[in-house]
Amino acid sequence: MAKKLFVRTYGCQMNVYDSARMADVLAPLGYAPAETPEAADMVILNTCHIREKASEKTFSELGRLNLIKQDKRAAGSDLTLAVAGCVAQAEGGEILRRAPYVDIVVGPQSYHQLPELVARAARAGGQVLATDFPAEPKFDHLPDGAPQGPIAFLSVQEGCDKFCTFCVVPYTRGSEYSRPVSAIVAEAKRLASQGAVEIALLGQNVNAFHGEGPDGKTWGLGRLLREIARIDGVERLRYTTSHPRDLDDELIAAHRDEAKLMPFLHLPVQSGSDRILAAMNRRHTAADYLRLVEKLRSARSDLALSSDFIVGFPGETEADVQATLDLAEAVGFAQAYSFKYSPRPGTPAALMDGQIAEDEKSRRLGRLHEVLERHQLAFNRRMVGRRLDVLAERPGRKPGQLIGRTPYLQSIHFDGAERLIGRMVSLEVTAAHGISLSGQVAVMEEVAA
Repeated sequence: MAKKLFVRTYGCQMNVYDSARMADVLAPLGYAPAETPEAADMVILNTCHIREKASEKTFSELGRLNLIKQDKRAAGSDLTLAVAGCVAQAEGGEILRRAPYVDIVVGPQSYHQLPELVARAARAGGQVLATDFPAEPKFDHLPDGAPQGPIAFLSVQEGCDKFCTFCVVPYTRGSEYSRPVSAIVAEAKRLASQGAVEIALLGQNVNAFHGEGPDGKTWGLGRLLREIARIDGVERLRYTTSHPRDLDDELIAAHRDEAKLMPFLHLPVQSGSDRILAAMNRRHTAADYLRLVEKLRSARSDLALSSDFIVGFPGETEADVQATLDLAEAVGFAQAYSFKYSPRPGTPAALMDGQIAEDEKSRRLGRLHEVLERHQLAFNRRMVGRRLDVLAERPGRKPGQLIGRTPYLQSIHFDGAERLIGRMVSLEVTAAHGISLSGQVAVMEEVAA
């Protein structure tokens, strides 16, 4: 009888990618997907340390899973519990101490070792901890994965050397590592041959990519994107997440020249205040960021921008808040993600003076939300009446409804046959909503095709 695996994923798109690869790694051991933890023989929590109260949420979820584990043991079976991801890397020892029923704790750089860890846990009947940073790249030991639908995610870079004072990623993901170009291109070709129409390149600082090319020289992300664009079957390219310090002229030129590179860029700024940016160790100013925006829009006039913001950083004043609001107004982001500052143990910002009260953080966040949501809705409304090429991605909630993605990464709902999934469809945008669009097929032959 096949064993069942349930993976619960928190956080970034890199974690989504990692979860899929963990399932790939365990498939040779006979693990097939389970719909619920109750139906599983093994559960993996793939955790994220970026979001607020990440550790507490992990332990709360583990408590619920332990009840399932106890019920299974009482019925004569068992449940292997594993914690993966950034919380595992940062707090592995604490997890084993507070949750002794957890069988495996594995960091982001070691999940290719899962088959061995599962075997060790079964043999020892105890806890297994793997949170070292192995000398060998994990990508060299992973089996081939398959795209989950027409959109495939491909990890090209991992880790971070930036050491922003609020962030744990350098401590949980390690230093920046870029995969060789030949390995990336081979994986992209395989994904395209398996039906991937759109490929999104992933990295903690993806535009810091500096992989060895087949010519023996170091390639940047711009050159890599041009190479992948030549692959038959690849119709769309994206990448995330970028850092302003690594946005070079070669990458900007790729946005100008490469039609398959979608006109959407997620470029986190975090704050509009130079004083706060310096305290965050971002090493760019608000003016630097605005100059990059100008260069990008000069290269491609229809480029839509997304960003991340943190409010309530230690020492933030009303003037700093206003500077952030001013920057948001000046750029007019098509999408944005904003969060209250939350201290992360072991990071410099957690020890800074001037910590802001939670109610004040909430007030400031509300003011920023008003600006960001207004600009997002305005951007969506500008789409109404336009004809856009949309990649039909999956069925919608209503019968006969499909959900697709516009070039600007907006979700769009429209009526169409499921046979259109995985195809490019020309849609006329008929309505704009806060975070999505509605549309109708512009060329009716496509509905019947």
